Amino acid sequence: MLQRKKRKIFVTSALPYANGPIHLGHLVEYVQTDIWVRFQKLLSNFTVYICADDAHGTPIMLRAQKEKITPEELIDKVWKEHTRDFSSFFIAFDSYFTTHSEENRELSSKIYKNLADKGLVAVKKIKQMFDTEKQMFLPDRFIKGECPKCMAKDQFGDACEVCGATYNPTELINPKSELSGKTPITKESDHHFFLLSNKKCVSFLKQWTTESGRLQSEALNKINEWLKSDSTGKSMLTDWDISRDPPYFGFEIPDEPMKFFYVWLDAPIGYYASLKNWCKKNDKNFYDFVKPDSKYEQVHFIGKDILYFHSLFWPAILKFSGYRVPTAIYAHGFLTINGKKMSKSKGTYITAEEYIKAGLNPEWLRYYIAAKLNGTMEDIDLNLEDFMNKINSDLVGKYINILSRTSGFVTKFFEGKVIDYTTINNININISDLEKKFSKHIIDIQNNYEQRNTSRVIRDLVSLMDSVNLFIDDNKPWILAKKIAENPIERESLEYVLAVSLNYFAKLTILIKPILPAVALRVENEVFNIQKPWLWEDIYNLEIKSINPVGHLISRVDQNDLQKINNEV
Repeated sequence: MLQRKKRKIFVTSALPYANGPIHLGHLVEYVQTDIWVRFQKLLSNFTVYICADDAHGTPIMLRAQKEKITPEELIDKVWKEHTRDFSSFFIAFDSYFTTHSEENRELSSKIYKNLADKGLVAVKKIKQMFDTEKQMFLPDRFIKGECPKCMAKDQFGDACEVCGATYNPTELINPKSELSGKTPITKESDHHFFLLSNKKCVSFLKQWTTESGRLQSEALNKINEWLKSDSTGKSMLTDWDISRDPPYFGFEIPDEPMKFFYVWLDAPIGYYASLKNWCKKNDKNFYDFVKPDSKYEQVHFIGKDILYFHSLFWPAILKFSGYRVPTAIYAHGFLTINGKKMSKSKGTYITAEEYIKAGLNPEWLRYYIAAKLNGTMEDIDLNLEDFMNKINSDLVGKYINILSRTSGFVTKFFEGKVIDYTTINNININISDLEKKFSKHIIDIQNNYEQRNTSRVIRDLVSLMDSVNLFIDDNKPWILAKKIAENPIERESLEYVLAVSLNYFAKLTILIKPILPAVALRVENEVFNIQKPWLWEDIYNLEIKSINPVGHLISRVDQNDLQKINNEV
């Protein structure tokens, strides 16, 4: 057994924006995080999984106006939709909150004041894009044009999705307002900036980003590009605009009437606000989690498109406002469907709600996502034919097949009782190869879960499933069952083979539990009468005593199911 010191971990997923539904692309991150959190809890590590709706900004204000409701009514409605969707896919947050909360208002104000006191906030007069038809300054995401770095067309006003460059909206080539379609004018306004280019910030970030375990190697390569200096030795990091002008839905900056915190300031602080709310409800000291020398790890899961904000802006804000800095930031790639980027206009867009309403098993998708993720920032593809074949081969044809091939004999011949096979010495059936393979792979699986390399976890699990099925093939319980009447010794052999097979099926269930939590729970409760949920340590002292008649645990994916998905896209 691989022993490790018990850990204390505060884990987050990026906050979904409260202006639209959860789609399958979003779910990559939440499934990845949920698997990792469930694994940590399976190890008995104290782990708190935190998230919230990102509930501020102009897009929310505009959508609320369009629907003729208040922004508060809109974000409440979307929060309920998001929590429903996450629950449908067994995403088990310890706290799912909202950034539109008093906790977040207080923390955002405090952090801002601390930064200002450190001389890291400055007011600058800037030129902004202004829509004369709508009579409002345009948020970065409501302007599109050509990237000033790589000339890619149809890019947003803050960052290029093609080359990853960040820039000011005024740098866009041929900009157009997404609200009116008109070419916006430039207009001056006083804005508040976090001085990310300050030498203190740059020095800290250069040191923090290179510390072991903070970032993936490919993320660090990208960060190093942003941390370069120009020919004069000046950092290429730019100061960060953290204020917005009205009309705007968000928090006003303290002592700055009619100036609002930009969503990218109060959104990540929402992690802390959600945690603070959880601490209040669970009688925990919030400061113990977030103080600079906290013993709690702080781990963030994000998409690679927000790497800049989380690996530069966010750590610097925390450091210089007096809070602990992240332990690690893990970024993942995007989801494509049949090789195509998710897009409403291109017909490759599936929401979580659509998937569930089509009658598709959410654990099919959890398993497939896990089979694709390798702990890097590589994009993953949902190939529908491969999806069907993978589920049918692995989960139905290998995992559940172990149970299907053995459980009936136990209920028929042994009244559902399973013997302790480890106490039997007079049976000439060799299980040493099975034991050795499990001993090796359990350690490998544990390490790969930790490294978020769930594709490797799945490969090892499938290899173990094959080994148990091979054991069954070699010992042929169906033949032993036929021989019982003629040779009573075969009864002992049958009982032994069944006990070994079912105990190793139970071990497999513990190993796959972070990926298939609902199936694992049914196996524990409905199949084996286990009332106390299995932990990782139970793999090493497992003893199955009885089994119930087995119901339907996982169905096959068929062409009709694929057609349902195709109908959605």
